[in-house]
Amino acid sequence: MRDAIAVEALKARRSRLPWLSAAAFAVATLVGAMFMFILQDPDRARSMGLLGTKAALTGGTADWTGYFSLLAQTTAVGGTLIFGIILVWTFGREFSDHTAKDLLSLPTSRTAIVAAKFVVTGFWCLLLTGETFVLGLIAGVVLRLPSWSASAAGQGLGRLIITAVMSWLLVSILALAASVGRGYLPAVGVMFLMVFLAQIVAALGYGHVFPWSVPGVFSGLSGPDRPAVGPVGFVLVAVVGAAGIGATLGWWRNADQSR
Repeated sequence: MRDAIAVEALKARRSRLPWLSAAAFAVATLVGAMFMFILQDPDRARSMGLLGTKAALTGGTADWTGYFSLLAQTTAVGGTLIFGIILVWTFGREFSDHTAKDLLSLPTSRTAIVAAKFVVTGFWCLLLTGETFVLGLIAGVVLRLPSWSASAAGQGLGRLIITAVMSWLLVSILALAASVGRGYLPAVGVMFLMVFLAQIVAALGYGHVFPWSVPGVFSGLSGPDRPAVGPVGFVLVAVVGAAGIGATLGWWRNADQSR
């Protein structure tokens, strides 16, 4: 297992995707900082050309609590897209590069290989979440956001991590889609379907019980007028994550790998 993790980590380190994913989360964090800057003084933002003359931003406050909430919402959206791409690349590349059969001929169990992929991607996504929080702290200090407290920072970090973990669990089915589809495209199609359904169900007011909408609702993306996420929503997320990981392990263990 240790060797399998080392190999998967080496594959990730030699690719450009870690840098691209880190850049994507950095840009998203800076965009959130720009929103805070605009909310601090809309007239100043208009004079600088950051906001249209008749435009206005609503639904947020220019303080630490509002910024941490915005970072969690960014992670909920980025979790489905960026985390999803990471899972699709990690599993789909073995088939697109025609290395799956060679990989499985090694004296390492299929279970260890798949588990290593999930461990590396999980740690990868956790690092991206940490990057978001650290950059958010730096941006908040530069903007001199009010209402700082250790309690607010702790709650913000907790919400950020929970949102990221749920997002990673939910995109685990993309690993199965990339494996069964033997490449990137089928999994990308499933990812787009997930995003579409999550938006539709959340708009209908049932996002708190639809697993792929739960991270967004939990982060506050759907607004305060929507039902809060309860135990049922969290359990459904855990069930989907366990099913995705378990089904992927089962498929790699039992499927014929002819190419």
